[in-house]
Amino acid sequence: MGEFWKKVEILRWDDSRYYHQCRINQTLHLASAISFVAAYVLMFVDPASAALVGWLVGMITRQSGHIFFEPRGFDSIHGVSYQQKESIKVGYNMRRKSVLIGVWLCLPALLLASPSLFGLIESAAGWQGYARDVGLSWLALGIGGLLFRTVHLFFLRGPAWGLAWAVKILTDPFHNIAIYWKSPLALLQGQRFDPMGTHRHPAET
Repeated sequence: MGEFWKKVEILRWDDSRYYHQCRINQTLHLASAISFVAAYVLMFVDPASAALVGWLVGMITRQSGHIFFEPRGFDSIHGVSYQQKESIKVGYNMRRKSVLIGVWLCLPALLLASPSLFGLIESAAGWQGYARDVGLSWLALGIGGLLFRTVHLFFLRGPAWGLAWAVKILTDPFHNIAIYWKSPLALLQGQRFDPMGTHRHPAET
């Protein structure tokens, strides 16, 4: 188990150090993490609503931080190019995310065009029913995206790495709250980018 959790820490380190240098992005991730924790709780009561919260609040705040605020050029702190960081990214890098986001945006339109999804589900009645079906389709997309990449990593890097990535994704909200709760204050004090410090990579410990 020690080696497994070390893999999780390596994935967390690569993600936070390479993709979360901007304090605005960190603050948006904090808001995203809180909404995802709320969605986790809501999942036990109303899965469709939980998915709506997760995608409309959690994912929009999270991905807007990456798209609009995170630097895309050469990373002088770690001495790597953006292309190198994208190749290191184990989960959904920006290219893979663009595909996922494209499917996410298409699903509401698809349900409007065919409320029964071409006979796969029962047609919803009214806007509340439509919103519920959108939420459930987004929930299926989230679960499918997680399972697809996890199994994909089984073949690319081995089952341990695939499971480590899945654990990392599912626990990201709690980890993000733990490491980014001071980011809004740092941002208000005028610190645009996290100085990052000199923490060693988990693989070197």
